[in-house]
Amino acid sequence: MIYKCPGQDPRNIKAEKMKCANCGYELEIFSDEVKVKCPKCKNVTYKQRLPSCLDWCKAAKDCIGAVGYGSYVHNKELLLKDRLFKELEKYFGDDTGRIAHAKQVMEYSEELLRREGGDWSVVIPASIFHDVGIKAAEHKYGSAAGHLQEKEGPEIARRLLEPYGVKKDDIRQICQIIAHHHSPGALKNINFGIVCDADWLVNLKEEVDLKDKKKTEQVIEKVFVTETAREMARKLYL
Repeated sequence: MIYKCPGQDPRNIKAEKMKCANCGYELEIFSDEVKVKCPKCKNVTYKQRLPSCLDWCKAAKDCIGAVGYGSYVHNKELLLKDRLFKELEKYFGDDTGRIAHAKQVMEYSEELLRREGGDWSVVIPASIFHDVGIKAAEHKYGSAAGHLQEKEGPEIARRLLEPYGVKKDDIRQICQIIAHHHSPGALKNINFGIVCDADWLVNLKEEVDLKDKKKTEQVIEKVFVTETAREMARKLYL
């Protein structure tokens, strides 16, 4: 007997109502969509995402086609990134400097992912939450030293990630990165390298006298893991 996934039948696609997150305008979104653009204010609003067979079914790509599956994955990533960053903003409150730093690291991580490979579901959450240990370290020890951030950060990140259905193995890897992000070479994988490189791309200007071009070049050669990050650093700082 040949079975057909009910998700392929357009009769099972339903329209739902939701309000625009920006202006409150009532929107219509179909059950196979994760976002909709408001016709009134043009803001993109994401719906609360429930577990989908597309997240676990081995036939998902064949079921809806490569283009449709690629769009689903992309939209899912955008939704998760948006929500995790909002959690970070809530966590740091009015500490706009650390929020801005995390955003820069996240953006550099995205560029490095595009050019170096790596696992989006590990790298982007780790880049967003890499410094969450700072707040607890300052409260407990009166210091934001790197080893104290590494000590306090993983459990906080785990607590912030779990409500969003992030896979347990991804959370494990994310927490490993956070637990070592001030320890160059501690982990030998591309995900760790990307997050550390992205962090260095932001921090280099604070760690080196950029007027000393020779010294800056030496540091660039030494600290960066990926050649892409070295190229980016040279363009930014030399």
